Amino acid sequence: MFNVTLIPGDGTGPELTEATRRVLEATGIAFNWDVQEAGVDVMESAGTPLPEATLASVRRNGIALKGPITTPIGTGFRSVNVALRHELGLYACLRPCKSYPGMRSRYDNVDLVVVRENTEDLYAGIEYEAGSPEAAEVITMLNGMQAKQIAPSSGISIKPMSPEGCERIIRYAFDYARKHSRKRVSCITKANIMKFTDGLFLSVFREVAKDYPEIEAWETLVDALCMGLVQRPEEFDVLVLPNLYGDIISDLTAGLVGGLGVAPGGNIGLDAAVFEATHGSAPKYKGLNRVNPTAMILSGKLMLDHLGETDAGTHLENAVAAVIAEGDRVTYDLKPSRDDPSAVGTAEYADAIIEKLAE
Repeated sequence: MFNVTLIPGDGTGPELTEATRRVLEATGIAFNWDVQEAGVDVMESAGTPLPEATLASVRRNGIALKGPITTPIGTGFRSVNVALRHELGLYACLRPCKSYPGMRSRYDNVDLVVVRENTEDLYAGIEYEAGSPEAAEVITMLNGMQAKQIAPSSGISIKPMSPEGCERIIRYAFDYARKHSRKRVSCITKANIMKFTDGLFLSVFREVAKDYPEIEAWETLVDALCMGLVQRPEEFDVLVLPNLYGDIISDLTAGLVGGLGVAPGGNIGLDAAVFEATHGSAPKYKGLNRVNPTAMILSGKLMLDHLGETDAGTHLENAVAAVIAEGDRVTYDLKPSRDDPSAVGTAEYADAIIEKLAE
């Protein structure tokens, strides 16, 4: 039996989490669910969207399954997802994007994996608000060091990237490729412009690649990657990227295979791992039993793989693929028309997968 922290999240998170829990249990693997809270719904009682008890549970169990959590745009608390990654040292974000027959998409035969650095780059959280004394101090210091001057009214974000952080994520990508018999790892940067940050990432990539001679090492600029993914996504295999690019590109690649509703994710560190859907909490659909749980269910598949239960993970993925291919008992976004009256709800879609697992 596996002890797993279960974080339902907010918005539609609890519905998606419940569907995923039932599907995972139907694989025959035994779980002891340690249910913990995070998100806007716990703010009032706990005074924080990420209670210490939740963090302690993940540290204790070493693994968590998390539902979507609302992140305010522009104001309010910082992302709970980002906080979890920093607090638990979850340096690697794993986001597979794979085509399944029956999925509504413009592309076929996409099977790539985004490996995103999770703790550095512009998402490190080192920012100075425009007009603040701290921003003024930073701007004054920088203006005294360089000919190029920063406007005093500017807001400032810092982009730290270390050789250690770069090597850790790049080596993770190559190790993943080797373990899963992938043939190519592409390093994605804007090293032609940001020579001392992205340039560092590329330099480390070139060194690490020497340790994996059986794997082809590609170098691609992030803007060229965007064009290449739209034109010929089947050419790409494993992509390793700094934090910001990884966030953006993982959404783009999800769009190649049907959208965020079918895009799973895992955040992995040395001592803990958190598996979650890559989409948001969709609070306007809360309680409507309507949202597609595929992304979170497939995140459960990644969790099974991480736990060493690869046969159960493959069985689960095959069941999901079969339900999607049949197209009868799927949510509205998986139908040819989004207003198809034959679409089923979140729970009923999970029921269909459970029935496939039992066959």
